[in-house]
Amino acid sequence: MYDAVIVGAGFSGAVTARLLAEKFGKQVLLLEQRRHIGGNMYEAADSQGIRSHQYGPHIFHTNLPSVFTFLQRFSSFFPYEHRVLGRIDGKLVPIPFNFTSLEQLYPAEQAAALKEKLLAAYPGQGKISILDLLANSDPALHALGEYVYDRVFVHYTAKQWQQPIEEVDSSVINRVPVVLGYDGRYFQDAIQQMPSDGYTVLFQRMLEHPQIHVQLSCSALSRLTLQEETGRILLDGAPFSGPVVYTGAPDELLGCRFGPLPYRSLEFVFEQHAVTSYQPAAVVNYPNEEEFTRITESKKLTGQQAEGRTTILKEYPAPYQPGASRGSLPYYPIPNKENQALYQRYRQALARFPSLHLCGRLAEYRYCNMDAAVASAMALAEALGQGG
Repeated sequence: MYDAVIVGAGFSGAVTARLLAEKFGKQVLLLEQRRHIGGNMYEAADSQGIRSHQYGPHIFHTNLPSVFTFLQRFSSFFPYEHRVLGRIDGKLVPIPFNFTSLEQLYPAEQAAALKEKLLAAYPGQGKISILDLLANSDPALHALGEYVYDRVFVHYTAKQWQQPIEEVDSSVINRVPVVLGYDGRYFQDAIQQMPSDGYTVLFQRMLEHPQIHVQLSCSALSRLTLQEETGRILLDGAPFSGPVVYTGAPDELLGCRFGPLPYRSLEFVFEQHAVTSYQPAAVVNYPNEEEFTRITESKKLTGQQAEGRTTILKEYPAPYQPGASRGSLPYYPIPNKENQALYQRYRQALARFPSLHLCGRLAEYRYCNMDAAVASAMALAEALGQGG
């Protein structure tokens, strides 16, 4: 009855399903354990009519025109340049840290001298890593690096990852650079747009195809069985010869036999307020004092207009605990050598199933932006459709 099985209705799964059905004529079964499609991009309206990202803010940005062209088939988009503020020493300053942040936090004469030193030390560079500043031999620039590191990175990172910053992989720290200029945008990609009707509608349209069959509230292992002795995968107890694309946590396919893959999770707390605007930016980071890491004001992301009412979302980092009331979903793989070794052990064990394909952030145990997830899924669908 089916030519392919996809597990997970986020971007990795939905894009693969659409292309296999549409371009290659496959009958696709898509299994999703949640009660909705869209994965972490899922949006829903609350009692005030404010549409919110239910799993934290997701901003679409890319330098891949092919990805954007594909998504435009399922939604119109509006221009949106994401700007983030952070509360540092009682002031709301741009994040990533830039020359405006510097001028707001330092006396004018000192800020001017530091800008001059930065431009001289890093000519032609639009941004640098905080680690570059910390390694600089100039006492003034090194001191600036320590200030930014302490005020912007240390406490935020400790909250987010619940471990000393010395143990956090440098790739995490390097995701948020220091900008050598006044560009206050969080991203610098050529294409920065948001879906006009939201991500949920985009996913609904993407999955509206007669050869895509979606089953929600369905655990993959309730219908799929991995026969290790034969390397075959069974669908509802019968051998299945088509490809199986899995976008979830790979350790769960093997009962976490080598130990669970570590992830960080989040708890989301929504609040409704009887004001038109709660904060001056869509996202405000709180790296230091509060238990939460940031506040998102939903309608500033979605472009909705609503007088006298708004909805905000506070994010509280949490350990990943499957089945718990708090932190029950895996969000961020924890990058370090030990965890990568564990992931590779699972990947090698799953390699005995030639029809199984791991795709996406959880399945590949790596952080990736939405456009990268879409691009990978497009490439996988092309390979599978051509018999690869």
